[in-house]
Amino acid sequence: MDERQLQILRELGELGSVSAVAEALRVTPSAISQQLRLLQRSIPVPLTERAGRRVVLTEAGQALARAAIEVETALARARHTIADFAEQPDGDVSLSAFHSAASAFFPLLLRDLAGPGHPRLAFADEDVAQDRFPTLTRDYDLVLAHRLDHGPPWPSTVTACTLLREPLDVALPAGHPLASKTLLSPHDVADQPWITVHDGFPLMSTIEAIASVANRRLDIVHRINESAVVAEVVAAGGGLALMPRWTARQHPNLVLRPLSAVHARRHIDVLHRPERTARRAVRTVLAELRRAAEEIQNQDTDAPHPAAGTSATT
Repeated sequence: MDERQLQILRELGELGSVSAVAEALRVTPSAISQQLRLLQRSIPVPLTERAGRRVVLTEAGQALARAAIEVETALARARHTIADFAEQPDGDVSLSAFHSAASAFFPLLLRDLAGPGHPRLAFADEDVAQDRFPTLTRDYDLVLAHRLDHGPPWPSTVTACTLLREPLDVALPAGHPLASKTLLSPHDVADQPWITVHDGFPLMSTIEAIASVANRRLDIVHRINESAVVAEVVAAGGGLALMPRWTARQHPNLVLRPLSAVHARRHIDVLHRPERTARRAVRTVLAELRRAAEEIQNQDTDAPHPAAGTSATT
């Protein structure tokens, strides 16, 4: 028994013939008859009977047709309830992000979506290996993830939108001898101690590319994922590191220098399951993420490029 079969039974009771029901529902009489037969299989008493050349409802059929009205009314209420829920501008929206993206995007969302009439935001930090980001869409409406520019695409089970294509620079202490250069090569940095992320995280591919171009193994002395901690360790002389140009926090004692001969750029993408954007509140946050990405990039574009030997935004 399903909604369509009950609708046909109800229409048969009102219109009085299979052909009239078929015309009203814009299907063939044989399709109507087939649905009635399927419905009858689930009911232990006859629902229809012959009245001359017509098929009419029995008393049991009439009783079920009346019940069908209640069912259709309840389903209509449910559909309206879901529609109202989907169009709520101030619905709850959950959002996860890896650390540097969280630091850059979360404050802007809180600023621009504050007050009544806006979505209610619930943030979480989730710094995971690249292949685990898509699974987070099961638990969150929107997931900020990162992958290298040349990395494998996200699976087709999620919808992905690129917010930023962010350069990755070499971070050095402000007084480091290499800070006098405006552009660094893999050979310049290959003999330095390095701070990197853990294995399985996107930035490791760029570290491996530096080693490959320089034709030597890098001396990795620290494994730290959180960019703010990385900045402090670099500033304290613990080694060099790759740092995102736009989304990492400022540090007064660091400089960033671009890297030649290696494709050092990452995508910051927002992932979600396709059905999540049926909700207006989720669509609102998604649009705000795009605006925030433009603001983050424009802040760097508008700022003067730091001269060699001076501190830079990280």
